Amino acid sequence: MKKSTQLILSAVLCLLLAAGGYFWATGMISSNYDYRSPIDQNPPAKGQTLGSPATQRLVIVLIDGLRYDTSLRTDTMPNLAVLRQQGAYAKMHSQAPSFSAPGYSTIFSGAWPYMNDGPVFNMDYEDYVTWPQDNLFSAIHDAGFKTAISGYNWFEKLVPQSAVNLSYYTPGDDKAADEEVMKAALPWLQNNEAQFVLIHIDQVDYAGHHEGGPLSNTWNQAAQRADADLEQIMATLDLSKDTIMVISDHGHIDAGGHGGQDAVVLEEPFVIAGAGVKPGDAGDIKMVDLAPTLAALFGTRLPAASQGSARLDIINPSADTLAALPTATEAQQTALITAYASGIG
Repeated sequence: MKKSTQLILSAVLCLLLAAGGYFWATGMISSNYDYRSPIDQNPPAKGQTLGSPATQRLVIVLIDGLRYDTSLRTDTMPNLAVLRQQGAYAKMHSQAPSFSAPGYSTIFSGAWPYMNDGPVFNMDYEDYVTWPQDNLFSAIHDAGFKTAISGYNWFEKLVPQSAVNLSYYTPGDDKAADEEVMKAALPWLQNNEAQFVLIHIDQVDYAGHHEGGPLSNTWNQAAQRADADLEQIMATLDLSKDTIMVISDHGHIDAGGHGGQDAVVLEEPFVIAGAGVKPGDAGDIKMVDLAPTLAALFGTRLPAASQGSARLDIINPSADTLAALPTATEAQQTALITAYASGIG
């Protein structure tokens, strides 16, 4: 009888611990979903246009989930290797959580996830809301340039569509979806229909999640196909006038997957080549540096919430932009600090 009582009490205790753990975990996840940036209700004021552009157009090729080490394999990604030789390159560093949606928000706002007020996790399409903070698409569009996106349909919800002139969005994330993405984007490039173009290639990330992860041959094949897409994009550009940047949003662990703080998922490739670029090894770059660096390349305003810096060792802005940049950077950072201080009371 005594042993039976002990077993019953042990079982009840285990159930209580499991229930407590469940409610603690769901509460923690819910609090993350409910989190809002300190500047959510008081966004920093937008700055002024810096100057004239140093490039005719910029094409961003975002190869979702591409690991940094994979990007260095010249046999797997020979076209990316050509761009690396022609342009500037670096190891990019992001911050947790290493999901796509926070990565997209960081890349185009220049602010880390705790500040940019974008989603902290990946969510279902219908649950996304438009970025409340200033972003590179809005800055470039407001400066009078045409913008375009071809890629996964999360961008349709995240990016203010009033700042996008041309678009193609797909709910797919595999090889077939990328073929449609390319089919939509290539005519824009061939006809020079937009000055700022995002092409989102997703099949490498798909291979990471569904086809064995980065140690599988299927992953290498997906990276090779993404590199072949890059070759088609490069063929439409004149890098004496145009600029191309190749990045990813996160890496994958060896078994496939991401979202945590593993070093391999927080390191991404960064390669930029063409007009306005200073070639060479740039060492390391923070993900938040992308938005202000590209804003300086275009001569547009710095995204208001940006926590990064324009990397003048990588780009060579126009003379008027270069002259205006120090004052504009100080004003932008002061506005951000003021908004943050107000937000935290």
